[in-house]
Amino acid sequence: MQNKTVARTVGALFITGTVAGILSVAVTGSILNSQDYLAKIADNEGRVVMGALFVLIMAFSLAMIPVILFPIFKKYNEALALGAVLFRGALETFMYITIVIGWILLIALSHQEGIATDTSLQATGTLLQTAGTWSAHILAIVFSLGALMVYCLFYISKLIPVWLSVWGIAGAILYLATSLLVMFGLTDFGMLMAPLALQEMVLAVWLLTKGFRSGGEVSATRPKP
Repeated sequence: MQNKTVARTVGALFITGTVAGILSVAVTGSILNSQDYLAKIADNEGRVVMGALFVLIMAFSLAMIPVILFPIFKKYNEALALGAVLFRGALETFMYITIVIGWILLIALSHQEGIATDTSLQATGTLLQTAGTWSAHILAIVFSLGALMVYCLFYISKLIPVWLSVWGIAGAILYLATSLLVMFGLTDFGMLMAPLALQEMVLAVWLLTKGFRSGGEVSATRPKP
């Protein structure tokens, strides 16, 4: 696959993953975050299933990015390229699948008889909700570490402008710090995750319209003295 095609494919995957994630929240947010979530899940099973499908689309799209970039990235730093595939590919996908499994279990639980009054069923639902919350915390950490590796590789390779790589690195660090603080209940500065989300959309548009910088391609193939 030529570098221009790789760049456009990666840009399209960034947008696909982000849009799928937004749609998943839009479809399921009011259901899963409500106090009577089990009753709402039972009444809106189709929406929860649709939201789970969007999560899987997001997982596949984002997981493919480091895989597609690996043949290029490994020319600059193979260890970091493998790390990106592991964290932003395999581990991130695993965490998304864990979240989807939790939603499916909640659907099954919501159809049990006596769910409104059975304390044991209510406790199981709370346990699944808590597990989902912790899965999201771990996912955020895995995602930010993978993003940090990807943007370090972009910085090293100069395949995209330096300012865009530095923005990604800074955004990944903020995302990681916020994720750790939220996980330990110290603070909730969710807006600090926004810079990385915005950067990835800017990067996606850049890759779709301009592709990789030619200087990076030359340095990757230049023979060592």
